[in-house]
Amino acid sequence: MIRCFIGLGSNLDDPETQVHKATRALDADPDIRLQQLSPLYRNPAIGPGQQPDYLNAVAELHTTLPAIDLLQTLQSIEDAQGRIRLERWGPRALDLDLLLYGTETIASAMLTVPHPRLRERAFVLYPLYDIAPDLVLPDGTSLSSLLDCCPDHDLQRL
Repeated sequence: MIRCFIGLGSNLDDPETQVHKATRALDADPDIRLQQLSPLYRNPAIGPGQQPDYLNAVAELHTTLPAIDLLQTLQSIEDAQGRIRLERWGPRALDLDLLLYGTETIASAMLTVPHPRLRERAFVLYPLYDIAPDLVLPDGTSLSSLLDCCPDHDLQRL
């Protein structure tokens, strides 16, 4: 089993329900075991126009799926929960990001792991720290050192 971390976010269609429904879908997959879910965090939307605040969390999973298959599973869950991909960083019912896949570094046209913006997003780093405070990224960077450089801005733990 590979230890993975998934970012979950929603700012449409009852975001708290969307996040919890997604975690149930992940846990129901026979190739995935949900290990932990961080607390929810509310944060202002990043993206175009006026958008509702996001609710974000991070889940730790163990999986037997190859990374690209896990990505496809995440996208299938997003689609099943009404994700419409019209605008980059636009509002969405559900966003599932593969943040880390074991200790692997992946750079392909379909997938980049660690997630390319993981280091700069408080709404990912803080919930990740809640469930894996001793985590070290594949390049040797500690999660705690990233938090030292990433202010929480308007992040609110729920």
